[in-house]
Amino acid sequence: MTGPRAKLPGVARIGIGGPVGSGKTALVERLIPVMKARNLEVGVVANDIVTQEDAERIKRSGWIDPARVLAVETGACPHTAIREDPTLNMQAVESLVESFPELDVVLVESGGDNLASTFSFELVDYWLFVIDTAGGDDIPRKRGLGILRSDLLVINKTDLAPFVGANIESMVQEANEVRRGRPVMLTNCKTGEGVEAVVDRLVEDVIFAA
Repeated sequence: MTGPRAKLPGVARIGIGGPVGSGKTALVERLIPVMKARNLEVGVVANDIVTQEDAERIKRSGWIDPARVLAVETGACPHTAIREDPTLNMQAVESLVESFPELDVVLVESGGDNLASTFSFELVDYWLFVIDTAGGDDIPRKRGLGILRSDLLVINKTDLAPFVGANIESMVQEANEVRRGRPVMLTNCKTGEGVEAVVDRLVEDVIFAA
């Protein structure tokens, strides 16, 4: 995470990072219709290492004009393209805004990475980090930079907690302790539970502040 937050006027750029399989793409698919229902115009940049799998999945969702979804193939560690050298992603965001000047929000989904993944504020104005109960309820106390520094921590797959023996209350408590007041929210992207509250938070924190 480097440099000051350099905003692109009128557009809220929101990063979504987290480990492989935590549910980042599922969250993006849930966020889009909720944002559209609030009359927000949305674009998406989806990162993968050597494929366009996530971008194609979002295009097929039916929730967004496929032209508003761009893929970035990082070709290397995912965090490099969102932190050390975010040029490809910055160009993708700028291309979307140029093509669709009415956009209110661009969601930038990172490729799956580890707990140390962070976003450059040259690229985004605000970023979420997504973990999930199936990854283990000890994840918050491992204190990765994504957990500590993200603007919003999302604990996803709450529905799986009983099946993997994860204690959600413990996860939330430990996340709150290590994040020192930064917000923590719960989601179940299978049902959409918690997604409206996430959008409420984004609207309050960044979308209408852009």
